[in-house]
Amino acid sequence: MFTGSHTEAVHAAVLGTLHARRRVGRRVVMSAVEHSAVLHAAEFSGEPVLIPVDRLGRVELPAFGEAVSGEGVALACLQAANGEVGTLQPVGAAAEATKKAGVPLLVDAAAAAGHTSIDPNWDLLTADPRSWGAPDGLGVLAIRANTRWLSPYPADEGTEKVPGSVSVPSALAAAVVLRAVTAQRAELSRVRRELTDRIRAAAAAVPDTEVVGDPDERLPHLVTFSSLYVDGEAIVNDLDRRGFAVGSGSACTASTLEPSHVLAAMGVLTHGNVRVGLPVDVRPEAVERFCAALPEAVAQVRSLLGAEDL
Repeated sequence: MFTGSHTEAVHAAVLGTLHARRRVGRRVVMSAVEHSAVLHAAEFSGEPVLIPVDRLGRVELPAFGEAVSGEGVALACLQAANGEVGTLQPVGAAAEATKKAGVPLLVDAAAAAGHTSIDPNWDLLTADPRSWGAPDGLGVLAIRANTRWLSPYPADEGTEKVPGSVSVPSALAAAVVLRAVTAQRAELSRVRRELTDRIRAAAAAVPDTEVVGDPDERLPHLVTFSSLYVDGEAIVNDLDRRGFAVGSGSACTASTLEPSHVLAAMGVLTHGNVRVGLPVDVRPEAVERFCAALPEAVAQVRSLLGAEDL
């Protein structure tokens, strides 16, 4: 089904499953680096059980498996890939544990859909068409047959699941764009992975800078790194003046001005963070200019703060 946004799709998935399985319990097992929409929905209507991740951002599978086999677990959630650091999650192995425990698994593919293949071992799946270049104002929720789910919303005439109407042109546009990027995915992934490798190397060469996330098992278009002694927003602003649009902090919680819950859970530096996402039409020369400008930008910000000699 379509919803008005990815956040709405996630809320419907979590709340609807908890509503359908309320006699089982209210516990929601999830990794500590899930999208904020998953965390907030579980906090609103359930009892979140956060599973630690390693320093690369990958969920600790033994702990995940033990948690889903416990009493009162109504739902398990695991993202296909982390939208901040790009690390792919072991969805297939996690699904084996949830299936054995008889617990439905929600896979949030917001960051991965359109960029990599999605493991088919899910009971509920959410996606964000914006991530593959579709227009804003649309979310996707898929529920596999025989998965217990009841609408958590008041009855709405003509609507059995999610209230409200969906823009048909937006839905068609999302389908067309997804088909196009899927057809080119292998080549797009190869090109962008080569370019993100260059950015990772350039960032790692900057003094006191750490590139985070799995270097191999990751999304092809994302790079995240953190530099000591500087504020991430200051680096973003300096790069913006140089013609580069990047982000800082958690991609889903930056508006709160709180440290990234993803980076904190990974145990890596939470300040001086920069997140780079390459569009499908990125030009190699733009990446080369970025790699050349990055050391200058970090040095400039450190100089302004009097931190260049630390």
